[in-house]
Amino acid sequence: MTRAVVVRYRTRPDAADDNERLIKAVFEELAVVRPSGFRYFTFRADETTFVHTAVFDSDANPLEDLPAFQAFTSGLADRCEEPPASTAGRLVGSYP
Repeated sequence: MTRAVVVRYRTRPDAADDNERLIKAVFEELAVVRPSGFRYFTFRADETTFVHTAVFDSDANPLEDLPAFQAFTSGLADRCEEPPASTAGRLVGSYP
């Protein structure tokens, strides 16, 4: 079964660019590792609001094993004004 996780949070204004840099490092590592059955999107909705969506075909989220993701999450609470709110779900549709 395909699962999805959506996470939304707001960083401090002075931490937003650093947060984006750490996110880009995750995508660089994903480009090397290329986990199968996995899609990941991150949006910067405004200057300080970020939304992450991970869609995966297994029970385990491949992000959790990535050193770049661990580096990103390790200081996330300190960068936030509004803490991450995570919602689990299942994929209803996707295009393409």
